Amino acid sequence: MARTVLNRPGHGLYGVLMSWLPADFVHPARAELPTGHHLRPIRASDVDLDYPAVMGSRERLWSMFGEPWGWPPPSMTVEEDRVDLARHEAEMESHRSFNYALFDAAEETLLGCVYVDPPERAGADAEISWWVVDPLAGTEVERTLDEFVPRWIADRWPFTQPRYIGRDLTWTEWLNLPPLDA
Repeated sequence: MARTVLNRPGHGLYGVLMSWLPADFVHPARAELPTGHHLRPIRASDVDLDYPAVMGSRERLWSMFGEPWGWPPPSMTVEEDRVDLARHEAEMESHRSFNYALFDAAEETLLGCVYVDPPERAGADAEISWWVVDPLAGTEVERTLDEFVPRWIADRWPFTQPRYIGRDLTWTEWLNLPPLDA
């Protein structure tokens, strides 16, 4: 799932990358869910699976991410999605932010995404959000992901104050928090 973020997480004034992870941190390469699904870092080469997942769930995703991220735009093309996925891939390699895709066992279908981002708002050391495709909304897979992500963050990531946007607080509440650079 690609997204365009105008305010660059992890960057302070003048766009200088701030340290938000320990220098020796190694991000997880894969995370297994008890449903048989798994998370792995998204790649630009996933565009043929990502694009139909995003655009097939676009209206619901816009209701979640439209106001804060302006994503996904109704006119997004496959090439624009590929460019965003390449950016996500580069951000993960440099530990600026992380986008994990949710896949079926055979990686034939992209079923959602999990974002682990540096904080843009005061009061947290990471901001985490996620989604599943429309056919999985309200299903056991979504409920399992909802339970899994906070445990995974607690067990495998170096955060002490993660914020689960869309879970701990609404996106509107998040937007009303003071920005870190303010």
